[in-house]
Amino acid sequence: MTRFIAEIGSNHNRDPTRAHALIDASAAAGCDAVKLQLFRVDDLFAPEALAANPQLDQRRAWELPLEMLPDIRSQCDAAGLELGVTPFGLWAVEELAGYVDFLKVASYEILWHDLLRACVATGKPLVLSTGMASEDEIAGAVDAVGGELTLLHCVSGYPTPPQQANLAAIGTLRERFGCPVGWSDHTGVESVIAQAVLRWHASDVELHIDLDHGGFEDGEHNWSP
Repeated sequence: MTRFIAEIGSNHNRDPTRAHALIDASAAAGCDAVKLQLFRVDDLFAPEALAANPQLDQRRAWELPLEMLPDIRSQCDAAGLELGVTPFGLWAVEELAGYVDFLKVASYEILWHDLLRACVATGKPLVLSTGMASEDEIAGAVDAVGGELTLLHCVSGYPTPPQQANLAAIGTLRERFGCPVGWSDHTGVESVIAQAVLRWHASDVELHIDLDHGGFEDGEHNWSP
């Protein structure tokens, strides 16, 4: 049975009312889980990068305030949804451990093995996107985890053209690593999802969700509920 994960990412706009609406809409659409991201812009970009690219500083509006976590947890419980969050720092893992049902590591953190180990140490299930990683890099991450995990095949393009989805990688990864493998979608195309589930038996499907194209992460890769 495929688990559908609504990635509400940064589309909550730091607004608890909007976050609640996204969660309720995801539940009504039949999703099994919602996922957010926990990061600080100052952790992601060096000071000189922020100085040279003022538009990066605008991403502070994407940050998830920690004080929103208890209400989000309660609403997920009421809606019968699992809650997952992507930590973008070791500090974030510590903050999230008491709230989440699972942790997900983004594809461009796959080489940060200390982050993977910190996630595993919480005892929470770990989901790992593969993105642009090579099979050897994925193997190194699997070895670093040293236990159960779920891989998500994805293509790091926003949006991803459907012909570049390469869904056969789901089967390749499952055969090589012997673990559940799903699909993190950036295409926004229904037929891709159907193929991921029906042809390649994706364990999970992650979909970026926005209510009204008014979220900070707006783009063609987003789905409406």
